[in-house]
Amino acid sequence: MDTNTNNIEFGGRLRVISYIIVLVIAVLIGRIGYLQLYDGDYYANLADGNRIRIVPAVAPRGTFYDRNGNTMVTNRPGFAVSLLPLTEPISDEVINRLSALLKVPKGDIDEKIEAHIGFDPIRIKTDVGPEILSIIAEQKDLYPGVVVEVLPIREYIYKEQAVHVFGYVSEINDAELEAKKDSPHKYKMGDIVGKAGLERVYDLELRGEDGGEQVEVDVTGKPVEILGKKNPVPGSDLYLTIDKDIQAAAEKAVDEQLVAVGAKAAAVVVMNPQTGEVLAMVSRPSFDPNLFVGGISSKNWNAINNNPNHPMDNKAITGEYPPGSTFKIVTGTAALAEHVVSPEEKIFDSGKHWIVDKGNADGEALGYINFEEAMAHSDNVYFYEMGNRLGIDRLEKYARMFGLGQPTGVNLLFEAEGLVASREYKRKVFEDDWYLAETFDAAIGQGFNNVTPIQAAMVMGEIAADGKRYKPYLVDRIVDPDGKTVKKFKPELVGQLEVEPQHIRLVQQGLKGVAKYGTAASVFRGFPIEIAGKTGTAENPHGRDHGWFVAYGPFDNPNVVVAVIVEQGGYGAASAVPIGRKILEAAFNIPDPAKQAELERQRKQAEQAQKNKQNNSNSNNKTQEQPAVVNNAPVAGREYGAANGKKN
Repeated sequence: MDTNTNNIEFGGRLRVISYIIVLVIAVLIGRIGYLQLYDGDYYANLADGNRIRIVPAVAPRGTFYDRNGNTMVTNRPGFAVSLLPLTEPISDEVINRLSALLKVPKGDIDEKIEAHIGFDPIRIKTDVGPEILSIIAEQKDLYPGVVVEVLPIREYIYKEQAVHVFGYVSEINDAELEAKKDSPHKYKMGDIVGKAGLERVYDLELRGEDGGEQVEVDVTGKPVEILGKKNPVPGSDLYLTIDKDIQAAAEKAVDEQLVAVGAKAAAVVVMNPQTGEVLAMVSRPSFDPNLFVGGISSKNWNAINNNPNHPMDNKAITGEYPPGSTFKIVTGTAALAEHVVSPEEKIFDSGKHWIVDKGNADGEALGYINFEEAMAHSDNVYFYEMGNRLGIDRLEKYARMFGLGQPTGVNLLFEAEGLVASREYKRKVFEDDWYLAETFDAAIGQGFNNVTPIQAAMVMGEIAADGKRYKPYLVDRIVDPDGKTVKKFKPELVGQLEVEPQHIRLVQQGLKGVAKYGTAASVFRGFPIEIAGKTGTAENPHGRDHGWFVAYGPFDNPNVVVAVIVEQGGYGAASAVPIGRKILEAAFNIPDPAKQAELERQRKQAEQAQKNKQNNSNSNNKTQEQPAVVNNAPVAGREYGAANGKKN
């Protein structure tokens, strides 16, 4: 009985265990089937991920061309040293060895590795030289996982030329990566991006579409076979409004003049007043953007960053300066438009104003002068009186009508607003009332007034264009790799002076007198094209005065306006006007008088050398025709009679 009971119990337990075993086997079979049939593709991709790497091919950035199709910024082949992600962590030994070879701090490499996501190569250093490539190739066993990528390297052909327009590129940083997280383009660590200028403004259009290769790797991460390839698509090209020759002439003129006057900083803007196209833009000091492409060295960065004149600032759009006498264009326009003076009215200049003790530079007194003469000679006393008659509120009104106190809208970042002198500004900032002496200062471009060089060009351009204000722009069109224009920029009228045409013509006549018999006449003597101009000298509490010059031409049909400022250059007539003349010579293809004189000197020298050579030749011939005697004795080999022209 006990035995049967035990057998029954044992048999029951065995059946339960059998059921459990069958159930487990069924579950396992079902799971295997599920994984293979339903999730098979998913896990196959994971398996491939363990042996396939995507090696990206960086798209070349778009090229910059000037308005005439000359290449200004392009790309060249280069090499980058990168780490290809392995199936195991990269050893400190390899990192230390690579750090020493590339002269990149180990901490920087560690940060790149830590921040890296995915299977893309970790770019350690860009634009390395052939000696580095040779070492890595010869000692590849010492650098497991280290690969050399062929990359398009940005090349700024003319180095510092137009650097503040073009900008520069370098590797993206953490802050930029965070800022661009919502961008249509998915940026990642190691990407080369525009950091300033047009490179930054049009980075998306310029960068193109990266390609790459699917590479099969072994268990150590070494490439075994290329499985697939996608060619990169180059970025779009920018055709600029810049004129290469005018830009080069402007930079050369600025550099030479800075040396001549002992100044360190300057800015220039050249525009077409009828369209707003920027033909040239210069800021000094500057820097070579090629230094940043492969990662700038500490030495070069310190030289740029510690320069007290801030080479990386584009002073043409960010520098804010008192406009000095160039502001008399605004004051004069307001005075005529508001009928506080007639063109013929003579105002007596004794050297000082009769209400406030303010006068002309160096105590100069011009006696009775009218509007045109006052503008041509930049007479302070006359324009003090215009400020007295207008008052600060009307001066402010016309300054804002000209577009001052706000950015011009040029397609560059960080443009400054400038400042228009006003009661509101003083009350807000200084909590004080306005005084008449401050109106006098404002009328001649001193006091609270501040403008940027591009704003100064804008003001002169409005007079040149009979009151029209066009938005400045630097890009004419964007063209894709297939040659199709994807965006065309056109002149944009953004303002109009509410002034009668005859008043603008009177201002134009006064400005023409500046170059004919006024403050710029000595420099423009003999200039073959009629121009209008205005000099200015802006007081500077930190050193010598700043020198200004604005001009346009040809006078009857202007297509070029120039604005020049030389920081701490002294009088504008001495420091800025010579730069302006050289730029206008380049813009109008006028031969440089100095070069012409040198060519003429060389021509005369060559002619004289030829004459001397001819004379020497004739002298030698005559010598050969003389009697062949020595000490009155016949010379062997010659007939005495023949030497004297006698027949034998």
